[in-house]
Formats: sequence, C-alpha cells, structure tokens
Amino acid sequence: MPLIRYKQLDVFAARHGGGNPLGVVIDASGWSDARMQRFAHWTNLVETTFLMPARAAGAGYLARIFTPTKEIPFAGHPTIGSAHAALDAGLVQPDATGIVWQECGAGVLPIRVEGNGTARELFVQAPKARIVGDASCGGETLSAVLYGVKPGALAPACVEGGRRWWIAEFADEAELRGWRPDHAAIRALALATDTLGLCVFARSAEGLAVRAFPAGVGIVEDPASGAANGLIAAYIAERDTTGTLAGGYVVSQGREVGHDARIIIRIDGDAVWVGGRTNTIIDGSVDWQDL
Repeated sequence: MPLIRYKQLDVFAARHGGGNPLGVVIDASGWSDARMQRFAHWTNLVETTFLMPARAAGAGYLARIFTPTKEIPFAGHPTIGSAHAALDAGLVQPDATGIVWQECGAGVLPIRVEGNGTARELFVQAPKARIVGDASCGGETLSAVLYGVKPGALAPACVEGGRRWWIAEFADEAELRGWRPDHAAIRALALATDTLGLCVFARSAEGLAVRAFPAGVGIVEDPASGAANGLIAAYIAERDTTGTLAGGYVVSQGREVGHDARIIIRIDGDAVWVGGRTNTIIDGSVDWQDL
C-alpha cells in the first residue's frame, strides 16, 4: 500500500500540549471499516478520524470518527481537528461566507473559519440540543455523585444533542477544580441513564471552568470536550437567557489532568458555536498494512 499522509493534532489548546490529541488520516478513501478500526485501536487516542470524499450533497469532504473500540457519529474536537487537517491539506476551501461543510455521521455540519495560519480559529455549529430530564431522573445515583457539593444557580439536568450528558453547576470554581469525584458512582449513573457521564461547571472571571467525566465510555476525565461544552452552552442558553453568559464565553478545561484547553463558545439565538485553535504537532505519513 502507498504511504498516506497523517497528522497528529492538539485541539482546543491554550498552549502546545494543552488540548485534546487527535489523529487524522488525510486520504482514507481506500480503507475498509475494519482497517480504520484497527488503526484507531493502535493509535490509542480518544478519537482518530479518517478523511475521504463526501457522499452528501453540499459537503466538502467526509470525516469518519473512530474511538479505539467503535465508530461514533459526532464529537467536538474530532470535528474541529478534521476541518483543520482538511484545510491544511487543500481538500476544502471556505465559501464566500467563511464556512466549510463537513459530513460526518451526524449529518453535514457548518464550520466557520476565522483568521489564518497559527491564529486561525474554527467553530462548529453544535447539533441542536434539548433538556430531556431533571435531577429526579437521576434519582439517588445522581444525588450520590453530587453529595456534599454546593450547587450553582442552575439545577442539574440531562441534556441531549448528538450525545447525552448529565450537567451540573457548582457554586464555586475552587471547589470544582479541587473536587475528587466518585468515578464508580459516575459510571453507575451513566449506565443507569444511558448517558456518557457527568459534566460539571462553575462560573469564572473569563467564563466557565469545566470538567467532564465520560465514565460511560470508560474515560476517567476528558481534557477538552467540544460536544459536551456545546450541550452546556445550549443548557445555559435555555435556562439563563439574560445572564452574562447568554451571548457566549470562554471555557477553561483540563488543568486538573495536566492539560490547558481553551474552548470558545458563541451563542447566536438558538445556534451554539463551539471552537478554538488547533496545533499540528506531527505531520508525516502512515504505512499501515492489512492483515
């Protein structure tokens, strides 16, 4: 097989090494599903994406997203990172409105391009979200997870939009950053309610501090969660329409696990845009043979 271009990226990073890593195979049009899954398992990254010609009308390219164990329809940092790689490889150019159109398992999504070079920021319009349950739906399991936590202004809720998470606000940023959750209890909550797990946030000087615990898919803590932050933003847009966060804000995430992610949220009516910068850390080629 010929060598195929491969990038390893640092998505939503405030500094190099601060974001969420992503592997991108630039031209995987000849790869089988099994081959992509085997490669994603080998990279052992949270997600690896595979770019190929679009199938849907209006899309510039198709991005397929794989965890080490399965393909998923949508996730935030793989979407932003795939667009970064596609732009750098010349697979797509922004249209007259500054938008590129990326096809994935969740449909054809608009990605807004702002700036150039290392200053470029990309924003994906998050899938429409809705609140599907309140704290009573989490029952005693949710109460056990949040036992002893001083709650913030907004009550806990289960929010769905592409993926499903429990979301809870802490009253204090310092308590959020120092919190030592019961990960087994979060996993029990995720399995009992068919969710990824729990996202918690607290208001900060810049916007929000966020921590995400996707125990439902076996991850202890995620350093930078694009899709989850889209759900938090939709939740805030519905429940806190006149507050200081209503038009958008900046998220700090990942410091508790040695990262430093910076995620920018823009709220435009009922549209939520999630974005930030991406750094290319490795730019090379793949020599990956079938069994």
